[in-house]
Amino acid sequence: MANIVPVSASGHAGKAWRHPTGFAFAAAQAVVPLVGAEFGRAALSMPIAFVEQAGLYLPVGVMSPVSGRNFFVGPAGQWLGTYVPAALRSYPFRLGRVEGGEEVALCIDEDSGLVVEADGVAEAFFDADGTRSATSQGMLDFLLAMEHSRTITELAVTAAAEAGLIEPWPIQVKIDGDMTPVKGLFRINEAALNALDDAAFLKLRKTGALPLAYLQLLSIGQMSVFERLAATQKQLGQAHQQLQRISSLDELFANAKNETLRFN
Repeated sequence: MANIVPVSASGHAGKAWRHPTGFAFAAAQAVVPLVGAEFGRAALSMPIAFVEQAGLYLPVGVMSPVSGRNFFVGPAGQWLGTYVPAALRSYPFRLGRVEGGEEVALCIDEDSGLVVEADGVAEAFFDADGTRSATSQGMLDFLLAMEHSRTITELAVTAAAEAGLIEPWPIQVKIDGDMTPVKGLFRINEAALNALDDAAFLKLRKTGALPLAYLQLLSIGQMSVFERLAATQKQLGQAHQQLQRISSLDELFANAKNETLRFN
């Protein structure tokens, strides 16, 4: 369970944070939120879809055809794709609202295991004079840019939905020789997009919805990535198990090196 708290001089002076060494924290995420600024690169690496939440359609990168698993994260936490969504690159940080106001604040997951006492190696939250460190400020700037894109994306996707362009996406993906149904995802209706009259097309162009719609359609071709990732995961899993066995043997012999072997 995440414990999200605002980063403050009072609460984090003398503390620092470490960069994640991998993406094990996302190993169970079947979808990851995306913003429009990411669509261009994400569409070449993963399927993009929409999920319905509180009456809105939110764009996501599809990480897996089954819930509770992320095919893009290997058994040792390594990333197996070519593009890492911003929501994962910013971990363990996120934006939050200051209690009792509308101001946004840089927040961090205190239970991530990445918040430590300042040791001169980890990234300090604040400089000696109490100002936010360059790395903390850079993370805040990054998250604010993503939030700005998210707001624009929300308006564009809403316009696409109002134009009748978003429909349920019935999918079956071949994994380990079996066809796996994927539920709860939505896509752009290409036929409806092509049938738009000039006025509706112009309205969508002004909202920025058209590039997102075309990129989502382009990303559909990435559904085949899961079959390849499943094979890669299987190979890496076998190699990971072999390494664990070797480590166990090394530990066994290390513990026994001072013992006398007896054969009688």
